[in-house]
Amino acid sequence: MENKIYFDNGSTSWPKAPEVAEAMSELLMTGAFNINRGNYEGAYEVEGLVLQTRDQLAKLFHASDSRRVIFTPGITYSLNYFIKGFLKEGDHVLVSGLEHNAVMRPLTQMKSRGITYDVVHTELDGSVAPEAVERAIKPHTRAVIVLHASNVCGTVLPVREIGEVCKRHHLWFVVDSAQSAGTIPVNMEECGIDFLAFTGHKGLLGPQGIGGFLLTEELDKEMIPYISGGTGSQSDSLEMPGTLPDKYESGTMNLPGIIGLNAALSYLERTGLSTLHEKKMELTRQFLDRVRSIPGVRIVGKQNIKDRVAVVSLDFLEKDNAVMAFELEQQYGVMTRVGLHCAPLAHQTLRTYPQGTVRFAFSAANTQEEVEHCTDGIRELLSV
Repeated sequence: MENKIYFDNGSTSWPKAPEVAEAMSELLMTGAFNINRGNYEGAYEVEGLVLQTRDQLAKLFHASDSRRVIFTPGITYSLNYFIKGFLKEGDHVLVSGLEHNAVMRPLTQMKSRGITYDVVHTELDGSVAPEAVERAIKPHTRAVIVLHASNVCGTVLPVREIGEVCKRHHLWFVVDSAQSAGTIPVNMEECGIDFLAFTGHKGLLGPQGIGGFLLTEELDKEMIPYISGGTGSQSDSLEMPGTLPDKYESGTMNLPGIIGLNAALSYLERTGLSTLHEKKMELTRQFLDRVRSIPGVRIVGKQNIKDRVAVVSLDFLEKDNAVMAFELEQQYGVMTRVGLHCAPLAHQTLRTYPQGTVRFAFSAANTQEEVEHCTDGIRELLSV
């Protein structure tokens, strides 16, 4: 990574939080015992760390009961748990025009089972008015599924106000926090969120392969386990346990991932989300200010840092986006992500389909000097 600048934190954060790698390595080297299976001291110690991680996540997302924190391999799995483990024939769902394929592909698959969806009107800057959600509700609408912040343009949706709409109309409210968890506050209770999907490897600064969801007591009563199997509990029964979290956690868990996430969450708690967020947004402000004056560059979505996270997409009007991304990496050492970002619906909404964009996503580990170097490189490449 010498002389390289990492601006692809929207895909996965790097560097990870301090002590993440050490915590995972220690588990693997000193006793990667299975929980809920081993009846010995080492297994109980690992179990204690898993319970602590549930408590950390419940506190972070303002959930009333840490037993309602369910671990999965990631946010895509979590969203599938709801879409395929809850929705039934005849149900109708509303989504924003920014959704990731983690939502859109499962919903499209479920069309064959009689599930339908509509896309709520979404503005060119990625904003969604709560009134637009309310106008789109149909008699058979069952749920609203929206991301909290766009992985393409960084726009933050008004989840609190959308949650109020859902509450008035007795709809289930599902939020994808892939780009917001660990970055901006996510309060399940205040926003009326029934199902919150999270991933550990982005803003939470943990390892890949670990994520999960939190759900309310009311939703749990109606949702069935999408995946079933051994849990280490109630092993005399061929039925899945009804108790949480076992009801949704079949098979051997990604314990190294959970332990790594534990270390990351401890770091975030010590440092403070607001401290990290302020630094990221200052870098975002600097980047936007500098690229705004470069001819031939379109800033996709919001033009300033209001109601956005540290994710910026650029569309190069006179040069191929893929070529720009390649040259930025080859000549200036700047690593970005180019294309459709697993979100073709968002690019259609933002009018960057099919060419996609070059995405820059900053972390608190980045510097102003790196932003200057990158934007100077963009200017030089476009002036050739």
